[in-house]
Amino acid sequence: MGSGCVSPPRLGPTVHQNNGTLTITAETHHHSGDADTLALSALGWVLADDDRAERLLSLTGLTPETLRDNLTERSTLAAVLDYLAGHEPDLLLAADALNVAPDRLAAARQELSA
Repeated sequence: MGSGCVSPPRLGPTVHQNNGTLTITAETHHHSGDADTLALSALGWVLADDDRAERLLSLTGLTPETLRDNLTERSTLAAVLDYLAGHEPDLLLAADALNVAPDRLAAARQELSA
């Protein structure tokens, strides 16, 4: 390989440390138009924590069954991002864990709500 070659980005697990606990997540790269994928990733992040998951269900009125049955519905995915937008600390933590800017989550929310 010549000196002009660029190695591809590293795809693999990323380790995050928060409050003394380690979380290993897969690196994700989101492109514009991937609002559904980003919302599903955000949902996975929310559901990884029991307290956040319970709060999501409580505040959105969703049940585990309706959430599972409607994962592909844009309104359900928008509700997940609405939930994060309503609590800035979680929005910032989710954005960090998903390796995206918080405004990308907000833009995905707008796209899904349109």
